Amino acid sequence: MKLERIILACVSLAGFANTTLAADAGKDLYTKTCAVCHAAGIAGAPRYGNAAEWQPRIATGVARLYSNAIQGTSKGMPPKGGNAEASDGDIKAAVDYMLASVKGGAAKPAPAVAAAPAKPAAAAATAAPAAAPTAAVDPSSNTSGVPAADINSFNRLLRPIGKRNPPPVEDGIHDPANDGTLALMAPLAAYGPLPKSLAGNRVNWVKAIEENKINPRWDRNDQAATPVVIDLNIVREVKGSMPDVVYPHKQHTEWLDCSNCHPAIFVPQKGANAISMAAILLGEKCGVCHGKVAFPVSECRLCHSKKKDFRPAQAQAAAAPK
Repeated sequence: MKLERIILACVSLAGFANTTLAADAGKDLYTKTCAVCHAAGIAGAPRYGNAAEWQPRIATGVARLYSNAIQGTSKGMPPKGGNAEASDGDIKAAVDYMLASVKGGAAKPAPAVAAAPAKPAAAAATAAPAAAPTAAVDPSSNTSGVPAADINSFNRLLRPIGKRNPPPVEDGIHDPANDGTLALMAPLAAYGPLPKSLAGNRVNWVKAIEENKINPRWDRNDQAATPVVIDLNIVREVKGSMPDVVYPHKQHTEWLDCSNCHPAIFVPQKGANAISMAAILLGEKCGVCHGKVAFPVSECRLCHSKKKDFRPAQAQAAAAPK
């Protein structure tokens, strides 16, 4: 009897240890890989701890969540989050770790931030009432006849379509009290004839140059100066299953002189530039422009455009031109 109790205790401890190890592996993989998109909601990824964003996915079943995480989806989720070295078990543990943050439908509290200075009593009495917290809307409870807002209709890192490219008097940049501001053309009117894009401010600026819809001035003082265009593609190999990155010098040098990037941002030497999505999201390297004055980093396929060849080396050699 005593021996049986010892065996049962050992089995219980082993099960506890395995569960703990799995949880630690899930947290570790989330921190190293998944957080790149799931911490901020890149490309519509449900954010860690946001119950409203996870509920529609949870409703499809945990088996489908595992499958999507391992195999990837057509909406931008790469297989295994782009970490091909992760095991299926670790991927499932990372999914479990993210699901645990919204267990029971309650969002995990956000990290604490410094509190704002308290307002004097008189000022607090005249201040506008604070907006009520936004709760997830159950479509079945909506009897107003007005469709409930689709929480997945746009990336929360970007402005809604109706709030993009506001007129100068409303953009928060120009002085609305200045008569000169009213004389400026509204962006939507100025962008009307230009080719469209699905990213950023909805203008395909590269195509606009190719079609001679715009003619950027190369030199501030000399209107006749012509750009020094370099037609050179740099391919950066990416670990995992994500396509490799292609950097086209041609499209960039039609706008910018080489000195804008070299050597302050990029050292013009092979292997001298360590680039990661984390650095870009922090406004470094490509992030100096992209996400600020160039298309946002949520448009993964505009940069990750060179597909990998996963065939065995022998098949690749046989298919190579003679």
